[in-house]
Amino acid sequence: MSQPEAMALATSDKRGRASVRYVLLKQVDERGFVFFTNMGSRKGREIKANPYVSFAIHWKPIDKQVRVEGRIERVSDEEADTYWDTRPRLSQLGALASHQSAVITHREILTQRWLRLEQKYRNRAVPRPREWTGVRIIPDRIEFWEEEEHRLHHRDLYVRSRSGWRRQLLQP
Repeated sequence: MSQPEAMALATSDKRGRASVRYVLLKQVDERGFVFFTNMGSRKGREIKANPYVSFAIHWKPIDKQVRVEGRIERVSDEEADTYWDTRPRLSQLGALASHQSAVITHREILTQRWLRLEQKYRNRAVPRPREWTGVRIIPDRIEFWEEEEHRLHHRDLYVRSRSGWRRQLLQP
């Protein structure tokens, strides 16, 4: 994937069946890692059923990776609205038109819905769909991996405890 902010997000349903897909990391701060999605999508439903997730980002050009495990919390409506307002208008219309992860019989249905919404909101702001929001991953484990010769890769694991973060060096 050519986008350096693309992360492979793993979720699981209430039975523990895992699924993974790429999402875009949009914010990082002391509270955690934020991406935006439709909570009615498969990933949204899985997050509601099991708030523990993990993700990995791999940057092949520099031979580094970061892996994070933690729990999800929804961002505030204000945070979601602020980010929504930065999205390109056509992407806003796409998010409004799509019932993410739902089965559709013909792509033309989605295209027609998008065209109707484009007309409806031609001279107006596109409203953020109720189910479209951001989620913050609050990390409890962060691993930094760096490729080394002879597959003796360097791995630093940081584990959150009550007193702060604890660093552990892992074998490859």
